[in-house]
Amino acid sequence: RGCTTLTSITIPNSVTSIEYAAFSYCLSLTSVTIPNSVTSIGKEAFCYCSGLTSVTIPNSVTSIGDFAFSICSGLTSVTIPNSITSIESYVFYECSSLTSITIPNSVTSIKGSAFSGCSGLTSVTIPNSVTSIEKGAFNGCSSLTSITIPNSVTSIYDEAFAKCGKLENVYCYAEKFSYIGNDIFKESYIEYATLHVPSSAISYYQTESPWSGFGTIKTLEGTDGETKKCETPTIS
Repeated sequence: RGCTTLTSITIPNSVTSIEYAAFSYCLSLTSVTIPNSVTSIGKEAFCYCSGLTSVTIPNSVTSIGDFAFSICSGLTSVTIPNSITSIESYVFYECSSLTSITIPNSVTSIKGSAFSGCSGLTSVTIPNSVTSIEKGAFNGCSSLTSITIPNSVTSIYDEAFAKCGKLENVYCYAEKFSYIGNDIFKESYIEYATLHVPSSAISYYQTESPWSGFGTIKTLEGTDGETKKCETPTIS
């Protein structure tokens, strides 16, 4: 921790876990080779490694702790293995150079603020294995223009997609949700965005908050929903 001039690391095959904050604040670290022997990456393991540009996590890794790669501002790409079932809280928090992320089909939940502040992300496709998107998961992804939410998602928590000010299209395949939190699209200007939903559920989305706040609601099949009309003015 705090070896500020360390530039590269090769971890030997005898290592099975990288523990809490092991390489945090190694500001000059540009590359890391993680062997197939490693099964867990602890909390804050590579936190504040601002020089790190890419990370390949092997399939042997089954858990990645909170804040593990947070504030790795130089990180442009990450490969998450299909051995991971949950993306924990703040794992990629403020990885501002991250332009794309592939979430494998093994993941069932995206925890709080997992990708919060990833201002370089332009699109996110959430796999059909995910059932919950937790609080602030993509909050502050200010370059995000497109989101795809599969029909496996049943719960979306508070401010999950807040402050995504460039949002243009949301493709939502769910018929309905068992839980919707507050301010999911807070400050994301959804009144200028288009929501694409199943034709069988369009009336649900047109009447339920926050979905009804989208400027345009279309079916995924490509047909327009009913045009929103202004309320009839009254004088009393």
